[in-house]
Amino acid sequence: MEKLTVELGARSYPILIGDGLIREIGAHVAPLLKRPRTMIVTDSHVADHYLAALGTALAMENISFSSFVLDAGEATKSWAGLARLTEWLIGEGIERRDHVIALGGGVIGDLVGFACSIVKRGCHFIQVPTTLLAQVDSSVGGKTAINVPAGKNLIGAFHQPAMVVIDPTTLETLPRRELGAGYAEVVKYGLIDDADFFAWCETNGAALLAGDSTARAHAIGHSVAAKARIVAADERETQDIRALLNLGHSFGHALEAETGYSDRLLHGEAVAAGMVLAHQFSAANGLCPAADAARVRDHLASVGLPHSLTSAGINTGGAELAAHMAHDKKVRGGKLPLILSRGIGQSFVTDEYGLDAVAAFLDGQRGA
Repeated sequence: MEKLTVELGARSYPILIGDGLIREIGAHVAPLLKRPRTMIVTDSHVADHYLAALGTALAMENISFSSFVLDAGEATKSWAGLARLTEWLIGEGIERRDHVIALGGGVIGDLVGFACSIVKRGCHFIQVPTTLLAQVDSSVGGKTAINVPAGKNLIGAFHQPAMVVIDPTTLETLPRRELGAGYAEVVKYGLIDDADFFAWCETNGAALLAGDSTARAHAIGHSVAAKARIVAADERETQDIRALLNLGHSFGHALEAETGYSDRLLHGEAVAAGMVLAHQFSAANGLCPAADAARVRDHLASVGLPHSLTSAGINTGGAELAAHMAHDKKVRGGKLPLILSRGIGQSFVTDEYGLDAVAAFLDGQRGA
């Protein structure tokens, strides 16, 4: 087992990574509990695979639990989903010192984290991510939220988990498309500030997606360590350090909004296309070598991820896509900071470019 720590002073918490940890989770969770009771929240897909094993592991430590199974999919991360969950937690008699276990992908982690930030003015939660995207990104850092018609993650709070437990064997039951969507977030860490890791991805990404356990373990450990370092340096994104983690997201969220946050385009797929667009926009404005933008596009295309508007199923005008971006929660003084690039591993934040310039660029990408 590998153990990392998100260093946040008195609110620091461990990240445990190891094959089979779900079957041992009771021993790791028990020291956190003020009473031997917890609540598990998961979705219908994950419940079929891992709810029983998690329950058995808790029972071995004499920890009682109740469980709540939500519908799988992005639509659950909504006002309606939040209402159902918070009412259930209150009905279960949750106390402020209790810990709720979020067993699932990014949707479950985000929803449970937000619910725990507001129920009884705040209680604890433990992340047990079961998708690659959640394991390498969304389970760490304390960003919790729901989606609303105006945009993705616009209603939420910073609420750090008490612990993150990552069992890479859960990826064995993950559909190939979901695995690919998570891989986009792995690539992101190389593109932000680690050109060597991006080169590693170019060499090993296909093996990871084919099930190579060594490549999988390296990608998860490296990505989580990078995320923990960035969160510790800029927890609430008050500087531009943590903002770099949004590489590809401003473009990607617009694509998700255009597809109605549906299964037409998964979050990680949108991020993949968004990272290509960010590098191409950078190249078009003389910031990034065109060859580097091409490397990003070619690698993501090689592993079957969306790498253009067309491959993402988008044929919408630039003005419409830019209008989605205007609702981005990062807007400051009417300007949207973009994460652009000076080359592989050289991302930076700028508000130099207005949405009109972005719209014109996106118009030029239609049909590409």
